[in-house]
Amino acid sequence: MRSRLDATDWKILRELQDDGRITNVELARRAGISAPPCLRRVRSLEEAGIIKGYRAILDEKKLGYEVTCFAMVQLASQAETDLGNFHERIRAWPLVRECWTLSGDIDFILKCVAPDLKAFQSFVLELTALPNVRNVRTALTLDLVKDEPIVPISREAAPA
Repeated sequence: MRSRLDATDWKILRELQDDGRITNVELARRAGISAPPCLRRVRSLEEAGIIKGYRAILDEKKLGYEVTCFAMVQLASQAETDLGNFHERIRAWPLVRECWTLSGDIDFILKCVAPDLKAFQSFVLELTALPNVRNVRTALTLDLVKDEPIVPISREAAPA
């Protein structure tokens, strides 16, 4: 799909990433096209799965989630059933915000938020008690240095 994106598509993607609430009329103006083709392009990008969705980015600390932490999980078994059960449980846990499968000694890394340290400790106890969990290591975050949940699209030109 990347090869089918032209300069206008890249402009649309960049603008939507910067402001997902932009009106179609303003988006079209910034992309240098009229509103109807702009809307068609956005819908096409959505249907292709390039635009996965739109959401508000909230400040977790202002909403009472004071602790952000990472849990590194090692499983005892990589059998398909065991992995499926682990995935299902992780997806159901509200404190787990991201879960990535890794290569190497650690099987998964989980980004978690919790209202306080006690809640995080309870979560870790539940996590370590799951069937098939061999080992859990945790790291509490101290400070956020960079948080850009966007794809790096250059202002000058789209990637080749």
